[in-house]
Amino acid sequence: MKISKLNKGVLSASAGSFLWGFVGTIYFQYITFIGVFEIVVHRSLWTCLILILTTTFFKKWRLFKKIFFDKKKLFILLITSILIFGNWSVWIYAVSVNRIIDASFGYFIFPIISVFFGFLFFKEKLNKKRIISIIFVILSTIYLLITFSTFPWVGFAVAFLWSIYNLLRKKIQVDTDVGLLVESLFLLPFMVLFFYLIVQNNYNDFSFNNPKLMAIIFLTGPLTVVPLFLYVKGVELSGLGPSGMIFFITPTAQFLLGFFYFNEFFSYHKLISFILIWIAVFIYLKDLYENN
Repeated sequence: MKISKLNKGVLSASAGSFLWGFVGTIYFQYITFIGVFEIVVHRSLWTCLILILTTTFFKKWRLFKKIFFDKKKLFILLITSILIFGNWSVWIYAVSVNRIIDASFGYFIFPIISVFFGFLFFKEKLNKKRIISIIFVILSTIYLLITFSTFPWVGFAVAFLWSIYNLLRKKIQVDTDVGLLVESLFLLPFMVLFFYLIVQNNYNDFSFNNPKLMAIIFLTGPLTVVPLFLYVKGVELSGLGPSGMIFFITPTAQFLLGFFYFNEFFSYHKLISFILIWIAVFIYLKDLYENN
């Protein structure tokens, strides 16, 4: 029996979202003992290597050259490289200090912020339901500001870094993986320097003395690139609407892991703010379902 294009897309996007939200969270939390800084350095280095291999395998160097000779796209990708580095750093920090629930908050509100950015910068129309979902996000934010001691800055940092990143990437419309390769190459000299300094000061856990740990740390690359490929493929096959709904597997898995598996503290202030966010998400998903 043949699987339809839509179903293939749903399966692909689901696999990517699951890897990001569930497998990625457990994995990065497991290796936090090596330190946030070293994880981010290795994630950047091995992501770059994997993307060089995939760009060669899929014969995409022609697309890479086109970007390389476009000054506007290069400049924007320089900015997005900083944004994605910031996003990775904040996310890994959140995992390392048991603030996964706060980070999941950011990924819950990210699609709704993107809807608002679409209206603001691309003149995309907002219907009544999407306006209501944005209002609920604003109410949640105001509530958290009033109860400032519980304000999840980690979640907002993740949400806005990722939303601005996607906004800029949408403006230049380059292949996701090829664009990420350019971003990785911008970061590469700094990552090599940082890695050299880590080794020189004997802070490195990535060592030939422990090949098993080396292999585990190397997985930072595949666990960044593989979910990306699966999710982007899902978007291509099933469309933005269905894949947008599927994306919520990621923050849902993060939230459930944070609460049930890592036993993170969840105050009633956060519960109230999350209820507002879940209402916003429900309205947003209902609207996506009705319009696709």
